[in-house]
Amino acid sequence: MSLLAHEPAIRLAAFLGVLAALAAWEAASPRRRREVPRLLRWPNNLGLVVIDTVLVRLAFPVVAVGLAGLAARHGWGLLNAVALPGWLAFAAALVALDLAIYLQHVMFHAVPALWRLHRMHHADLEFDVTTGLRFHPGEILLSMAYKLAVVAALGPPAAAVLVFEVVLNASSMFNHANLRLPAALDRVLRWVVVTPDMHRVHHSVVVAETNSNFGFNLPWWDRLLGTYRAQPAAGHIGMTIGIEQFRTRRDLWLDRMLAQPWR
Repeated sequence: MSLLAHEPAIRLAAFLGVLAALAAWEAASPRRRREVPRLLRWPNNLGLVVIDTVLVRLAFPVVAVGLAGLAARHGWGLLNAVALPGWLAFAAALVALDLAIYLQHVMFHAVPALWRLHRMHHADLEFDVTTGLRFHPGEILLSMAYKLAVVAALGPPAAAVLVFEVVLNASSMFNHANLRLPAALDRVLRWVVVTPDMHRVHHSVVVAETNSNFGFNLPWWDRLLGTYRAQPAAGHIGMTIGIEQFRTRRDLWLDRMLAQPWR
């Protein structure tokens, strides 16, 4: 319980630590040459993080970890209705939550109204650690509502939800990072985690590639459900990042990003 009481501090410390480590790693070993200055992109992308965080705290009286605690006390949800060992309930919750996020991601691509929100994430002209934080506030609010519904139906342990959310945030930064990994290591890693080379395909301007590799944490759902694509057709150096619209540097400014769904 003391761990859960410090949820905001745990999440903030993990976020800042992973962001700093990956930014340093990108500088030391980049996969692609940077074309747009960080000074232009990073303040705007990180500004979105602040707006998203404030809006979630204002819009929802309880977030996912708190709802999981309520569900445990009242016996809500599948995992609270069946007798499972604690470790098995914890592991099942992590896998089920990851599948739910994969399905949500597919839905944000498949439904036109949701794509208008999600495409701002794809409209970044570079692919680096801050791209993994660049989400429209409308998408973040819908995502939180969806996550709360999943938590209420599933009844996962509160500690599992906290671990999942910390890992999800860290993995989103990792698999968007501009990192050069040895090819042999990447081939092994992408059987257990989503690597930057695997997820970069998803940010290709080629629509068939954009609609692939939806996973954030686990790579298994893409392989099992037929959305896996190993490499971009043009190669990781030659591929174009982004979408066909919104390709000017002015479109990277915070005001343009916030207005983008209605443009």
